[in-house]
Amino acid sequence: MRERARRKQAMQAALRAGAEALLVTHAPDVRYLSGFTGSSGAVALAGGRAALFTDGRYTTQAKAEVNGLRLVIDKRSPGVQAVEWLAAAGVKKCAFDAAQTSVAALELMKKAVNQALKAVPAPMRRSFFVATDGLVARIRQVKDEDEIVRMRKAAAVGCGLFSAVLQYLIPGVGETQVAAQLEFMARLAGVEAMSFETIVASGERSALPHGRATAAKLPAQGFVTLDFGVLLGGYCSDMTRTVHLGRPSEREWDVYHSVLEAQEAAIAAVSPGVRCSEVDEAARSVLRKAGLEKEFSHSTGHGVGLEIHEGPRIAARQEQVLEPGMVITIEPGAYLSSGAALKARRPGSRTKKGHPVAKAFGVRIEDMVLVTKSGHELLTAASPKDWIEL
Repeated sequence: MRERARRKQAMQAALRAGAEALLVTHAPDVRYLSGFTGSSGAVALAGGRAALFTDGRYTTQAKAEVNGLRLVIDKRSPGVQAVEWLAAAGVKKCAFDAAQTSVAALELMKKAVNQALKAVPAPMRRSFFVATDGLVARIRQVKDEDEIVRMRKAAAVGCGLFSAVLQYLIPGVGETQVAAQLEFMARLAGVEAMSFETIVASGERSALPHGRATAAKLPAQGFVTLDFGVLLGGYCSDMTRTVHLGRPSEREWDVYHSVLEAQEAAIAAVSPGVRCSEVDEAARSVLRKAGLEKEFSHSTGHGVGLEIHEGPRIAARQEQVLEPGMVITIEPGAYLSSGAALKARRPGSRTKKGHPVAKAFGVRIEDMVLVTKSGHELLTAASPKDWIEL
């Protein structure tokens, strides 16, 4: 029933785009509309009819997962099968997601349309495909209750993993070893996979916003940034925590708490009806006052769901309005070169006498936030963000 309602909503969006049918080939969108979790499939919608196309590898799986759609199994490309079915149904204009369709795939489907509609004048064949951008993805931005339950569970697993991995953050241990241990524990916890490549960035490498885990050893003194997520029930989690090994410098202490203040300010700004740019500015204004605006080099957050990066985008000049049911990340950071790390601390920052001077370092703190009818809910609240010194 859930997928049927989603298909109706997607078909209405296609009609508004000037099409009478919809072709969906992007795997997360296919799953969202049909329940099918295979890696090769297409959904076609037209005139109240719906069909799923896949190949023989997924016969048993598709029969178990899909209800309410016609199921077509063929060795050919699912997209080709789907457009042939649509052409045979008399469709003249079909919407597709241009952002998720390769040039090669589109050419194959155009050839199939030309062959199936060879009796139709060429101009009509050329106008068969109506390009859209993220038509289903936009619908997916607002989660239903079942999706929210799954995302709460995924977020809770992530929080537990962070607490468990702290014991492995020992100077001299390799970043890849930490990542491997975290991912091993995730598998033992029952997750399907990690939702993206685990980031473990330590010491000067913490100044890399996307510092993938390497053979580098954890330092005796410095930050360790852990950015990871799990896939559970098809839905992603995403969180980042930054901890410190050894005694921090004044600059490290100050920057960490500035980022934490910025993150909490942005979370407080999350509410239905608020523009994404306003949430971004809530974080950015705090870092601007701290003299760290130039060290914040990415957007404040993004949507999460069946994919790790979805809409909406929480960034400057993003005028999209938050709606109840959206799940977003809030993840400001500051990434300092060795020169920036040596700058004088801001007035009023905490002094720690005798602590070492910082080299290059970075700090990022990230939570998953659900937009509710009256405000927001922090999905990763079980994981502490206060200063952790190991």
